[in-house]
Amino acid sequence: MEYRTLGKTGLKVSEIGFGGEWVGGYSLEEVKNLTDCCEENGINFLDCWMADPEIRSNLGDAIKETRDDWYIQGHFGSTWIDGQYLRIRDLDKVEKAFNDLLNRFHTDYLDIGMIHFVDEIDEYEKIMNGEFFDYVLKQHEEGIIGHIGISTHNTDVANLAVNSDVFETIMFSANPAFDMLAPTEDINDFSDKKSFNQELHGMDPQRADFYESAEKNNVGVTIMKPFAGGRLFNANDSPFGVALTPIQCIHYCLSQSGVASVMGGYATVSEIEEAVSYERATEEMKNYSEVLKNSPKNSYLGQCTYCGHCAPCSENIDIAMVNKYYDLAKVHDDIPDSLKLHYDSLSANSGDCSQCGDCESRCPFNVEIMDKMVEINEYFNGE
Repeated sequence: MEYRTLGKTGLKVSEIGFGGEWVGGYSLEEVKNLTDCCEENGINFLDCWMADPEIRSNLGDAIKETRDDWYIQGHFGSTWIDGQYLRIRDLDKVEKAFNDLLNRFHTDYLDIGMIHFVDEIDEYEKIMNGEFFDYVLKQHEEGIIGHIGISTHNTDVANLAVNSDVFETIMFSANPAFDMLAPTEDINDFSDKKSFNQELHGMDPQRADFYESAEKNNVGVTIMKPFAGGRLFNANDSPFGVALTPIQCIHYCLSQSGVASVMGGYATVSEIEEAVSYERATEEMKNYSEVLKNSPKNSYLGQCTYCGHCAPCSENIDIAMVNKYYDLAKVHDDIPDSLKLHYDSLSANSGDCSQCGDCESRCPFNVEIMDKMVEINEYFNGE
């Protein structure tokens, strides 16, 4: 296992981390099998955003005897109320949930305290200028958390955070599908299907700015959703029209400036072993560029790649984010509670679509967005 310095925290974390979100319903023995496998393979970095008491207890019990061998990243604002996960900003509930996390992990400190799931600029500013952040800062000053971080799926929020001089680490959703779009200086030119004759590659400039700023400001980046919920492993689901391997996805993430660790979600020992096989992989096995370069032309056509060029929406729907949650949810038999909450927490979602069609005229990949909004609304509402 290779270890990287997590930005200005100075922590030497395994470049492959353990995101424990897929262990819901597992027994303690099953969870311990996973954490033991992580330890045997040199993984020393664990993220726990989950509020489910059973998940927290099982993870805490599984590493109780080896707590000092782990760096634990826990979250402020992830709560469990009336049997379900809720993202909460009410300070009394935040404090209670955070203390519950400490207790279930049998510890009086966490290496990193993350402000959980901030995807809108208005919310970010309210948190940073209110009692929520004052509470987080107090935990840091008292040594209950060693370092302050934030988790987000939103590039605008990520860029504000990385340039704030406040955060030492940022958890960000990234993979080839989330980061990439077709190269063009004038996006209107790309509305023409003829432009698909060129090779499709490149990164959204805002995302490129984020990675560069992280490197420049020495802010450690940890990656969530590196496999897009497994979507990239299937040619039919991948926006590139070809399948990538876990090794290629991991290498893509670790190749970005500022990235210290890839926090994949693993449900089985074999999935962990497949991920850590990255450390023994050849350069040919890691090479993702050739796969994307040789993907079929028009592989993006009709598929949302979350580029955001459909904006602005007259109803303030974050169309890219709505599509992302939909695609992540579809790889599961049932909609994960966390994804349903993320979707429901958006200030506007697919059900608010007025069917004006303005977004479709701006989409570089000719996605039928109006129909998609109807489909997504029916999916998340069980219609």
